[in-house]
Amino acid sequence: GSTRSTEPMADAAVAPAPALWLVDKTAGPTSHDIVAAARRQLGGRRVKVGHCGTLDPFATGLLVVLVGRATRLAPYLAGLDKTYLATVRTGFTSESLDPEGPIARSGTPATAAQVRDVLPGFVGRQAQRVPALSAVKVGGERLYAKARRGEDVTLPEREVVIHSAELVEDLGDGDFLVEVRCGSGTYIRRLAGDIGERLGCGAYCAALRRTAVGELSVQD
Repeated sequence: GSTRSTEPMADAAVAPAPALWLVDKTAGPTSHDIVAAARRQLGGRRVKVGHCGTLDPFATGLLVVLVGRATRLAPYLAGLDKTYLATVRTGFTSESLDPEGPIARSGTPATAAQVRDVLPGFVGRQAQRVPALSAVKVGGERLYAKARRGEDVTLPEREVVIHSAELVEDLGDGDFLVEVRCGSGTYIRRLAGDIGERLGCGAYCAALRRTAVGELSVQD
């Protein structure tokens, strides 16, 4: 008789079923950290895991994680509109345009009426400067590396579209909660900085939460 075992090998790789995970990312980890954690849970390097739309470490909210053959959906999901809740802190500037800083006081904080008045001017298709502290490459090198060496670099511009920008709440002390619905590739922290420039008092994005990617909601 045959001595070959009919039992499955204990270490046989079992590919996970294709899946789309809606992750509510906390502040701190990078988007890559979330993908790496998912990959470890599912079996390590042999498992395909990716995400659609990077969130900065300070940001929270919806990160769409794709598993297995679902990673083929990435090009389609990455281009979907996104919705954010941004805390815009006026009266200060930030070199990084976010809490990483350095942060400096730059003027008298704005009023809710002033913020409400300037927001419509940011709606529509426009050219947006890429933040100096970003992973965009210029001359084959990441912008953040050049910025941290103190190099003077002309920041490239991208065409973006902002569908809506509305004041949701006056949080007090010059902080305002703004809801933004925009196309892919829009930098919300750059938008916060540009709002501060237009107000004449400076501003940065003190907190950021992505609430939706297309019809996918963080509530799900």
